[in-house]
Amino acid sequence: MEGKVIGPGPYRATKLWNETIKLFRGGMPLRRHWAHFRYYDSSFTGSEAVDYLHDLLRDNYNFGPEVTRYQTLQLLRKFLKAHIVEDIKGRHGTEDFEDSGHLYRFPALSPLKSFPTKPLLRDNIDLPRLIRFPSLMSPFLFDQTSDLWNKRHSVAIGDVHECKLIRRKEITPKQVDHIWKSITVANLQRVLGLKSLDGVLNPTHVNGKHIVHNVFSVNKTGIVILENKAEDMPYWVVSAMKCLANWPNGNETRQPVYPGFERDVLRTVADYFHRLKEPLLTFHLYEVFVNILSLLQEQEIATEALQVSCLLLPPPNRRRLQLLLRLMARVCQNPHLPPLNDTIATCTLMVQIFSHCVLGSVDEMDLDELLATKLVTFMMEHHNTIFQVPSKLHSQVEEQLSHLKRVRIKYAGSDTEFSASPAFCKQISRVGSEELKAIGTQTPLQELLEGLIADKELPAKDKRKRLKQFQKLYPEVYHNRFPTEESKAAVIPEKTPGLKSHMFFNLKKPFQPFQRSWSFRA
Repeated sequence: MEGKVIGPGPYRATKLWNETIKLFRGGMPLRRHWAHFRYYDSSFTGSEAVDYLHDLLRDNYNFGPEVTRYQTLQLLRKFLKAHIVEDIKGRHGTEDFEDSGHLYRFPALSPLKSFPTKPLLRDNIDLPRLIRFPSLMSPFLFDQTSDLWNKRHSVAIGDVHECKLIRRKEITPKQVDHIWKSITVANLQRVLGLKSLDGVLNPTHVNGKHIVHNVFSVNKTGIVILENKAEDMPYWVVSAMKCLANWPNGNETRQPVYPGFERDVLRTVADYFHRLKEPLLTFHLYEVFVNILSLLQEQEIATEALQVSCLLLPPPNRRRLQLLLRLMARVCQNPHLPPLNDTIATCTLMVQIFSHCVLGSVDEMDLDELLATKLVTFMMEHHNTIFQVPSKLHSQVEEQLSHLKRVRIKYAGSDTEFSASPAFCKQISRVGSEELKAIGTQTPLQELLEGLIADKELPAKDKRKRLKQFQKLYPEVYHNRFPTEESKAAVIPEKTPGLKSHMFFNLKKPFQPFQRSWSFRA
C-alpha cells in the first residue's frame, strides 16, 4: 500500500501522523489469538504489527525504503504511549511495545490528533463597539472631479502639474535586513506552493540579520564565518570531524592510531551533536522543513526550497549543519575508511546517528525519526547545492536596494517640505495615464509604490491612507508587491493605539472628505 503523498501545508506533520495511523488501523490484519487459556478476537502480535507497519512505511513515499525495522518498532512504542494501540488487558502508556508474540489490539476511541484552530469571534459579542457609518465607506459620496479630489490624489490618477527631485537618504542596515527578510519569506511561500504561511512559519521567528549574515559572511567554500568564536564548535570536535573526513590523512593531532580508532572518533563527534539543546534546523522551522518532504520527488524545486529555508537558520546552526553534512558525505564516499559498524552500511549508519540531531520537533509523538531520515538523506546527497543563495532571490533584493538608492520625484500637493532644487516634468493627462495602463506599462506605477513605501518623512497615517488609495486604483500592481499579509506587515506601519477614542473626538467636527481613512475590523 503506497498511501497518498501528503502535500505542503500547515501542520503537515500532524496530517502525516494521522494518515499513518489511518493506514495502519485500516490495513493491519486482525484475527483470533489464543493466550492465557482463552481466545482474543480482533488482535495481533507485536511481531505481526512490526512486519506489517515496516512494509507499509517502506512502500509509502513519505518515508521510503530507508526505514529500518528498529525505527518501526520505535514508532509502535510511540503508538502504545499515545494509546493508538493497547495490549489485550487494556494497558498503555507505561509498557514498552515488544517485537514478540505479545498480543495487542486497537482501542475503540479515535487516536487521531486534532489540528490547532484559531478562535472565532462570536457574533457581535466580541466585536469592538464602534459606531459604523455605511455612507462614509461609499466611494460614490464624493465628486471625483472636484478640485479637492484632484489636489489630494493627483499622484494616483496621473494629473501631475509640477514635481521636484529628492535625493535618497542612505539606506540603513535595518532597512537592508527588512528587505532581505520580506523577500526571502515571499520566496519561501512561493516555492512551497502555499497560499499562506500561517501554521508553517511565524514571521517573528525570522531574523533579517541572520539572513544577511548567512549570505555574505562566508569563506571561499561557502561555509558561514562566525564573528563570535564562542558560538563556534570546540576545536577538538572540528579536529575529530577533519580526521574522519580526510581519513587516513586527517590526523592533525598525530595521535596513535589503533584498531577501532576511527569508531571512537565518530563516537566523539556524535556525542557532541547529541548534546545540543535543539536540532540544527531548530524547533521554530520544523514545519517548514517537513513541508519540503513532499517536494523531494522534484529535485530542483526541493533544492530551491532548502536553499531559501536554510537562509533562515541562525548562523551557528547553519555552520554546524554545513560541516556535519559535508562530513557525512565524505565518510560515505571514502573507500579507504574502515567499516564503522559490523552490520550496518556506512551511509545508513551516518544517517541513523545524526538524523535526529538535524530535524526534530518539541512533540515527541510526531514522526521525527522517520521524517528526519528521509530529509537528511536528501540533504547529505545535495549538500554542495542546498547552501547556495538562490540567484532569483538575490537579484530581487539587489533590484529593490538599487531602487531605493535612486533619486525620487515629489509631487505638488504633498505635505512634505522640499530642500532640493525643482526639475521639469511633462504633464500627463488622465487619458494618457489610461493609455499607458492599457498597453501594460506598469513600471512607473511600481516605482511610485516603492517610493511611497520607502518615504520615511511621510507620517504613518498619511502613508496608510495613500497606500489604501493606491490599492483601490491599481490592485494588480499592489498585489504583486504585497502577495501575502506577512510581506505587507513588514513594510506598512501599524496603526497607533487609541484610535477609538480619537475617532469619537473627531466625530464632533464637521465632516471633511478624505481627511481620515477609517478601517473597521471584525
